[in-house]
Amino acid sequence: MFQVMIRDNVSPVAKEVLEATGKIKVHVDNDKASNNPEELSKIIGEYDGLIVRSGTRVNAEVLQNAGRLKAVGRAGIGVDNIDVQSATAQGVVVMNAPGGNSVTTAEHAISMMMALARNIPRATASLREGKWEKKKLIGVEVTGKTLGILGLGQIGRIVADRARGLKMKVIATDPYVHKDAADKLDVRLVPFDKLLLESDFITLHVPRMKETTNIINADTLSKTKPGVRIINCSRGEVVNLDDLYEALETGHVAGAALDVFPKEPPDPSLPILGHPKVVLSPHLGASTGEAQENVARMVAEQMAAYFIDGAITNAVNFPSVSMEEMGRLRPYLNLAEKMGSLMGQLIRAPHDITINYIGDITDVAIKPVTHALLKGFLGVFTDNPINYVNARAIARQKGIGIKETSSHEESGFSSLIKLKLEGTDEKPDEIWGTLYEKKYPRLIRIGNVYLDAIPEGHMIAIYNIDKPGVIGHIGSTLGCHNVNIGRFQLGRRDDRAVCMVNIDTPVDESVLDEIRAFAPILSVRQVNLI
Repeated sequence: MFQVMIRDNVSPVAKEVLEATGKIKVHVDNDKASNNPEELSKIIGEYDGLIVRSGTRVNAEVLQNAGRLKAVGRAGIGVDNIDVQSATAQGVVVMNAPGGNSVTTAEHAISMMMALARNIPRATASLREGKWEKKKLIGVEVTGKTLGILGLGQIGRIVADRARGLKMKVIATDPYVHKDAADKLDVRLVPFDKLLLESDFITLHVPRMKETTNIINADTLSKTKPGVRIINCSRGEVVNLDDLYEALETGHVAGAALDVFPKEPPDPSLPILGHPKVVLSPHLGASTGEAQENVARMVAEQMAAYFIDGAITNAVNFPSVSMEEMGRLRPYLNLAEKMGSLMGQLIRAPHDITINYIGDITDVAIKPVTHALLKGFLGVFTDNPINYVNARAIARQKGIGIKETSSHEESGFSSLIKLKLEGTDEKPDEIWGTLYEKKYPRLIRIGNVYLDAIPEGHMIAIYNIDKPGVIGHIGSTLGCHNVNIGRFQLGRRDDRAVCMVNIDTPVDESVLDEIRAFAPILSVRQVNLI
């Protein structure tokens, strides 16, 4: 039974989804005391999964004490409160729910824009003070105005759609969106400086990255059209609040609407909080009942699928693999992991790796297959747990270079994986593997010798000069020690041969020494592919 902790008042639907599987037990902990990483680290080791919103900080201290933790789910899109790098190093999947609150956040941005354009918050406050400031609070229409969208992702696209419904002209800047995709949205892609110059309203929908931090600053604000209005419902760090305040004071910026802040909640003494031309909300972009239920359901379904079926979706530190694709991938993952493990046990030293994918396998997601191969390979060299999530990061830490290529060249097999170690004189430095009938793993080449071996269980790998008596010597030696041979696969090339012997039980090193004692035998290794 998997154990999952849910925190931060995540919608109860998450608990319902997880427990409905019959395989997951849920503990709801909304105690603010355990929001403290020091307190959370004391209890997190009991759980396989953790679901949070923004209130819980999952930092390196928490993750180093994670014990059996396999996944952290963020009921929302931002993972700023989760140390993704530490999670990856610990082999913990970090997943979010990127589409669950997109509509709600986009609607909030449009609402903030309309409130800003028509001075609605100031008008409300004025009336409550018994005033009637009709002339003082004259607004502007949005019809016919130009809306500049910085970031044309899921939320930005919904904002564009709603803005076009308001008869606005929409332009956008996003280096990761192709012109054709923008054209389909009836959005004109422009360089950032042109967006600043042409926009009557600018709305930000970008993640917090090095490139986006303080992207709205004194310099960029100076390039905007006089009277521009700024809306930020993305990340607080993308706007320099001091510079924005100065631009509001000079009148160059006519107004701003802020839902997010660099520090939340912000310091009440922050000057911009008191500016009359600023509309404020306390990070309400995703705060609707519908959105909270959507993201809770989404992240719970993703976590359940990962625990029960091995499917990974919306992970920020691992390639997404749907349940349908996982069904197709699983035989390749099994084959690749065994190939990596076999190579690691034969060579027993880390080297740069080249992996060639040929044929039908190139039609599936090959990144997870590489992770599986690395998992098998690296597991030989460390006592630390290696899994699909942390395998590539650990390879990087060890300085192992990884090169992947793919092609549909004719190979005689429907799919083929070629694993090659670079920069080593040890042999064998190459293993080829395939699937029979798309599900049965086979090794078809070790070193430069072709054969047909089944990679499973306890095996003895033997490299020898191709002379009479080798097979008999191996068989009689194992028989004398009451070791049963399950399969014996032999490959020959020129005057060399490779034997892969599946045995029912592992053997002592003394038995391997007896096999080595026969002159034609060049090397003997016992490997375990359980």
